[in-house]
Amino acid sequence: MILYRMTFTLRKKEILIDILARLPAKSLVRFLCTCKSWSDLISSPSFVSTHLYRNVTKHAHVYLLCLHHPNFECVVDPDDPYLEEELQWSLFSNETFKLCSKLSHPLGSTNRYGIYGSSNGLVCISDEILNFDSPIHIWNPSVKKFTSPPMSTNINVKFTYVALQFGFHPSLNDYKVVRMMRTNKGALAVEVYTLRTDSWKMIEAIPPWLKCTWQHHKGMFFKGVAYSIIEKGPMFSIMSFDSGSEEFEEFIAPDSICSPSELCIDVYKEQICLLFSFYSCEEEGMVPNDLWVLQEKQWKQLRPFIYPAGSYGTIGISIDNELLKVRRDFLRGVGNLCLCNYESKQLLETGIELAIITYGEIEFLFAITYIESLVLLNNN
Repeated sequence: MILYRMTFTLRKKEILIDILARLPAKSLVRFLCTCKSWSDLISSPSFVSTHLYRNVTKHAHVYLLCLHHPNFECVVDPDDPYLEEELQWSLFSNETFKLCSKLSHPLGSTNRYGIYGSSNGLVCISDEILNFDSPIHIWNPSVKKFTSPPMSTNINVKFTYVALQFGFHPSLNDYKVVRMMRTNKGALAVEVYTLRTDSWKMIEAIPPWLKCTWQHHKGMFFKGVAYSIIEKGPMFSIMSFDSGSEEFEEFIAPDSICSPSELCIDVYKEQICLLFSFYSCEEEGMVPNDLWVLQEKQWKQLRPFIYPAGSYGTIGISIDNELLKVRRDFLRGVGNLCLCNYESKQLLETGIELAIITYGEIEFLFAITYIESLVLLNNN
């Protein structure tokens, strides 16, 4: 009889966990106030992991995290060239593309901020234009919790260029921030922040091929490795840095890549890939979008995707392996976000209008995947 009751109680708990794990983080946060037993269950590390695992494997509670103008319209005053555009980060449904929530800086700051990576419901944010002393915050918008890494004590040089990347290292079960800094004279520093220890570590072993004048363009973080597109004179390379083993590696980009303006690095079907569109093709009025994947440390070219010239550009790849393409509307200063299935070539208009951000000759549009989680729920 006692064994039966224990089995029945355990089964009830399993059913409850299965039901709760299907719910969005916002609902689960409300349930923390239901009773102590529910609060203990939902905030337990095992349930946080169960909830996250289901969302990742089932592609549940997935959003598009986009940068746009507050009212989806670029407001420019020709009489005031110093007027800054207002920008807004928001979450849009990955299925209906409806606006779900607008995000505000976790510290309540009204200053513009940039997002430098998203992983397991966490985003890394810092100043829109990075300095060596820019504050960094690792933030879970779903549960409104964040942590702020301490200022690094390793830095005693004012670096003029800073690159920042963030993500999860699965074999270490930990989150990492990788920061690369360079001076105009070529001095270089690389340091890594580890969430579990809440500390920075300076990387001493810098390979000779990285100790030269280069320009960083775009980057991404995948399975614990930070990948960066760097330009060294006429050559483009992909630099990888494993935040666990602390090893660097260089992959020379294909010869046909000659400009950073239409070059994108992302993940396609669990492989690092490069997307590039710059030149015209035999079909009049059309442009090929080349796609390479990194296999066994070599670039393998897949079939190019052909699209109308002068309007579309690729800015990334969605969690469903669809190309995130943007049709620019230069008159309104926005980019219309589309999803394109690489294999079927079908194009889907989302109705989401991204802000077009320009720094000098470099243009940026931001749309990345965000998966809801309870990570950092117990962070104070």
